Amino acid sequence: MMAYDEGLAERIRRHLGADPDITEKRMFGGVAFLHSGNMAVGVTGDDLMVRVGPEATDAALARPGARIFDMTGRPMRGWVVVASSAVTEDGVLSEWIGQGYAFAASLPPK
Repeated sequence: MMAYDEGLAERIRRHLGADPDITEKRMFGGVAFLHSGNMAVGVTGDDLMVRVGPEATDAALARPGARIFDMTGRPMRGWVVVASSAVTEDGVLSEWIGQGYAFAASLPPK
């Protein structure tokens, strides 16, 4: 089992607060935060995973530290991984969380 950055996970928890629509689930060797059953953001290793949606992928990839989410050799469009070094500032982290949250919230609950 790969360890993940618990500090980053804690920062995400603080940002999301006591939102009743958010649940936490261990996945990808890390932790994911789901909005009504749809993954919004997560932590894998030291990095932030963000579900941005297919339409926003290219714009997200243009941001500092972002790369395509690819764990299996099949890149997943609509998902990006952001290097931990790019989310050291709370403002930047909260923009990414907001983007993931907004996309997950736009999907029908699971």
